[in-house]
Amino acid sequence: MAPIFPLAKLAFLFVKQVARPLSSRIRRGAIRNAFFKEKICLPPARLYHWCEVRMKMYVMNITRSKESAPIPRLNEEAAIELGANLLGEGVIFGIAVAILAFEVGRQKEKDRKKEEKEADFINGLENRINELTFANEELDTKIRELTRAVYATQHQMQVKGRPPEEQSLKFDSRKAENTSHESVIIRAVMDARSKIRS
Repeated sequence: MAPIFPLAKLAFLFVKQVARPLSSRIRRGAIRNAFFKEKICLPPARLYHWCEVRMKMYVMNITRSKESAPIPRLNEEAAIELGANLLGEGVIFGIAVAILAFEVGRQKEKDRKKEEKEADFINGLENRINELTFANEELDTKIRELTRAVYATQHQMQVKGRPPEEQSLKFDSRKAENTSHESVIIRAVMDARSKIRS
């Protein structure tokens, strides 16, 4: 908070220094050009003088009556001086306001572009999530089909007409080998399915 006051003081000093040559130029223009003096330079000075006198009268609790004298007008030289100062500072203030408005507009545009970029990124992520969900469902369907095919093949191998010797209760090493291969395939399919779901 401490550096704000010196910066404000410096900005005020800068405005005063820049407004000084501008007001002297306006004063010279008002002296040379009667239209500029009467229509542009003197009216703000007279209005400012009138408001200042009325404010001082209000603060000092002096009421105006019909008998009291009207507010005295400034002489022409003082009015030109005051009007030139007001116009000079008004121009500087107008330039500062225009710069501030430009900066605010630029910042809003920057924020809008940033929000659009974030919204596009979020939409891209949502689309990617939807695509991955669809791919996951498709893989899940294929795994179910493979599981059914394995069970169907296993069932066919058990039911198919095999020679009675193979269907007997005697231990057959080839049958045990086929069963172990089938169980390995089923186990692999189940593992793949659980990995995809997780």
